[in-house]
Amino acid sequence: MIDAFAKAIAQLSDPAVRGVLRISVAIAILVFVALWTAVGALLSETELFAWAWLEWALDVLGGVATAAMTWLLFPGVISAATALFLERVAEAVERRHYPELGPAADVPATTALVAALRFLAIMLGFNIVLLAFLLIPPVFPFVFYGVNGYLLGREYFELVALRRLGAREARALRLARRGPLILAGALVAFLLTIPVVNLVAPVVATAAMVHLFEAWRRTPTT
Repeated sequence: MIDAFAKAIAQLSDPAVRGVLRISVAIAILVFVALWTAVGALLSETELFAWAWLEWALDVLGGVATAAMTWLLFPGVISAATALFLERVAEAVERRHYPELGPAADVPATTALVAALRFLAIMLGFNIVLLAFLLIPPVFPFVFYGVNGYLLGREYFELVALRRLGAREARALRLARRGPLILAGALVAFLLTIPVVNLVAPVVATAAMVHLFEAWRRTPTT
């Protein structure tokens, strides 16, 4: 797994990847600003909690609370927002490392858009629920990275796998590799919560997932 992510990082200098990288960084900045604005407005205008003391704490924390919620929601939103552009990254990785594969199946733009919106809704829903675990600080990191590891691992796997396999085959491979896939997804979630690194994380995650997918489908499970 480390080798897959190392190869992904090494390919960031690839001209075919740099164009997508610039788009990804621009989208990430826009997503961060939009999330910050939306979360700030939500916290100032809406009573999210029934406990008066927690509402008071959020009011006192102000920008800190806004930054925390933006940080928590960022991984899912940026992954959904960049999904339509990451096909080019997968193609670049295959051209360099797996030239024998040939062209992948085209995924219709409407299908990709619907999948991205569905994923966005799921990620936002789960992460809003996860906010309740902020009241249990020792537990929160495990729940946050565990849930997001599963969701992000599945999203990036399907982005890559459905280009080469049918839905049934892709699901079977995903279930067979569910443990390593959740671990890979948790690593992606971690990268997406590191400032600056999170700007390029979707590109790195996609490239790494291509390597993992090719290794998994070529190695039988026991």
